[in-house]
Amino acid sequence: MDLGSLTEFLVKNLVTNPDMVSVKMFDDEDKITIEVLVSNDDMGRVIGKKGMIASAIRTIVQASSYLNHEKRAVINIDSF
Repeated sequence: MDLGSLTEFLVKNLVTNPDMVSVKMFDDEDKITIEVLVSNDDMGRVIGKKGMIASAIRTIVQASSYLNHEKRAVINIDSF
């Protein structure tokens, strides 16, 4: 499973409206940037209290990146 699919799986299982989740992956020279867009109503579910859920998502994706010998992963979460 690639990093974009993993991130999309994790986020879609957290939100109330999974059809509104958009995940895009950009491959830079030294890192992989994953942009996650969720609806404004689900932003709190993805970020969590004090950013704990967002931090957990980042940790899981970065661990997968490390285990698959890929570049460093950076996740940006935003709403629309």
